[in-house]
Amino acid sequence: MLYLISCILCDVRRFLYAQIVIRGMQMALIKKPVNGMKDILPDEMQIRDYVISVIKKTYSGFGFESIETPCVENIENLTSKQGGDNEKLIFRILKRGEKLKIEEAKTADDLADGGLRYDLTVPLVRYFSAHENELRSPFKALQMGNVWRADRPQKGRYRQFMQCDIDIIGEPTNLAEIELILATTTTLGKLGFDGFQIRINDRRILKAMALHCGFNEEDLDQVFITLDKMDKIGIEGVRSELVENGASEGSADAYTSVLDRVIGTVKEEGSIRGIEVLKEELGDDITEDIIEWMNTIIDTVDAAKQADFTLVFDPTIVRGMSYYTGTIFEIAMPQLGISCGGGGRYDGMVGKFTGRDVPACGFSIGFERIILIMMENGFSVPGAPAKHCYLIEKNMPGDKLKEIFAKAAERRAEGETVLVAHMNKNKKFQKQQLAEQGYTEFEEFYR
Repeated sequence: MLYLISCILCDVRRFLYAQIVIRGMQMALIKKPVNGMKDILPDEMQIRDYVISVIKKTYSGFGFESIETPCVENIENLTSKQGGDNEKLIFRILKRGEKLKIEEAKTADDLADGGLRYDLTVPLVRYFSAHENELRSPFKALQMGNVWRADRPQKGRYRQFMQCDIDIIGEPTNLAEIELILATTTTLGKLGFDGFQIRINDRRILKAMALHCGFNEEDLDQVFITLDKMDKIGIEGVRSELVENGASEGSADAYTSVLDRVIGTVKEEGSIRGIEVLKEELGDDITEDIIEWMNTIIDTVDAAKQADFTLVFDPTIVRGMSYYTGTIFEIAMPQLGISCGGGGRYDGMVGKFTGRDVPACGFSIGFERIILIMMENGFSVPGAPAKHCYLIEKNMPGDKLKEIFAKAAERRAEGETVLVAHMNKNKKFQKQQLAEQGYTEFEEFYR
């Protein structure tokens, strides 16, 4: 009896131990993606593939050429004070082997020799600098790929996300801005967006306004940081923060007065008149060539645009990247209260690599935000091929199986989607699931 009880206890212990091991194995693997990352399900992937195809086809029609750069860049390039706050969000890659000297490190950069790219602009400029002699001039680049930022995740914002950039390197005139705006807006139009705005400004205008109103050169960055909050705190909030940061009452009043008059004129009389008023306010503190530059962009885009949008001069647009030197622009969707892309001119960045400045200008579409909007609006990919399903009984003889697959091959050759699958016991539920995936025709095959 005691022996029997002992055997039972041993069996119980073995069972409990096996359960602990199994649970331990289950606990060791985590199903959810890393915080800030996302899995992409088939329905979303279908929309993403469609959007990518429209983007590539449209930009190709404007003469842009696809390129690809590595996702890892040298840490020196990523921390060259070109990326603004993004340089604080780098995923660094540790040095390996003998190069990793933890005890001698004084900063995080001493431990890293590479990092995941936080945008596509810095890699593009490095790419151009390395291959300039092999590329056309001006070079019109299209680059799509994932970037990484160690940011705080929230709805629609992830630590890994797709960017879509077009850039023109080597074109010093506003022909670059005109082409970039037309290509981007044409693409958005083909994706079904309308009623949006392209808000445009110029870093030279920002600087001229601030200096005209009495701000010192060394204070401009702080002034622009405050101005960038205009949408959130309003014009009175901008004035108050400028004073809180040390500006004189006179400078703050003059600055907000110019802004208020120009913004009001743009709303009432349009962008061209708004730029004229800006010239009246600043006088000789802004040159005529800057005014002509902006007017030419606005007039030409309005005459040649193929999408339903408005090009609006907005003297409050700042763009956070420190590398911008001239024209800057953003895509705004007022009906949704969001922006979903932007860009500008960065004439000084190539010189950081080559020692010789080359003009450059780029525009980035907010790919992830556009996908999110389309999915929330229930977007369906147009012109998708017919989807058919062949349901076959299990243990189908080989000769009949050959006939079924030959029939499927014929329809696939005609461009149709044909899924061959075994029947489930619950065919009704199986067909219901397949119908949700877009399958419209079912054919059943039995032994």
